[in-house]
Amino acid sequence: MSQTRRHFLVTTAATAGVVTLLPYAARAAAHAGDTFDTEAGPITVHPVSHASFVMETPKGTIYVDPVGDAAQYADFPPADLVLITHEHGDHYNAETLSALVGESTQLITNPAVFDMLPENLKGKATAVANAEMAQFAGMNIEAIPAYNMTEERKNFHPEGRDNGYVLNFDKFRVYISGDTEDIPEMRQLSDIDLAFVCMNLPFTMDVNAAASAVSEFAPTYVYPYHYRGRDGGTQDPEAFAKRVGTDVEVKMGKWYD
Repeated sequence: MSQTRRHFLVTTAATAGVVTLLPYAARAAAHAGDTFDTEAGPITVHPVSHASFVMETPKGTIYVDPVGDAAQYADFPPADLVLITHEHGDHYNAETLSALVGESTQLITNPAVFDMLPENLKGKATAVANAEMAQFAGMNIEAIPAYNMTEERKNFHPEGRDNGYVLNFDKFRVYISGDTEDIPEMRQLSDIDLAFVCMNLPFTMDVNAAASAVSEFAPTYVYPYHYRGRDGGTQDPEAFAKRVGTDVEVKMGKWYD
């Protein structure tokens, strides 16, 4: 991040005051989203569950790794774009996608997921490998590597297969980690305004590694997400916030019931 940090107004469903909401927005408010008022226009983040979330943006509504019951998404506008980071069941589910993808929906996936897509979805999808770029509504989306470095974890997310993403809105950059450890490619990111960073063991990294990486690339805001494992183990987002320090504002989304 440059020395002159960009600041953006953030409001929440609980503190936004009295406003007139459109039907979708009124129902989506139940998901307690945060709105970032940027030079590109408002960007509202709605956590859904674990690694799944919805972003209402000036470019359209973006679903990230939607899985589970499609009814979870009934409160939101239909997806204009779906981003899939990788093939694991808490990030990719063909049945969920088939229920959510409409005629005009665009999909961006890593190549491994693209090969798994049902034929009716492949025609709407673009495969993007690490370090490549795709476009959505005139916006560049960078595919950032996402992988494990620790020897005993490399089988979970091998290098070169899975994606994170950077979304380049006008003067507002959003980083989505997907499943990764604190790899050099994450630490080398710059000018990130909003980040979503995973942390759970044994699949990704612990709270200390996540906080260390975030402190280095220094986004303006960060959501810890994907912090409960299948075995019930949890990385503590409050501990993460304390370790990150005061230069990065930590947002606490409602990812779990």
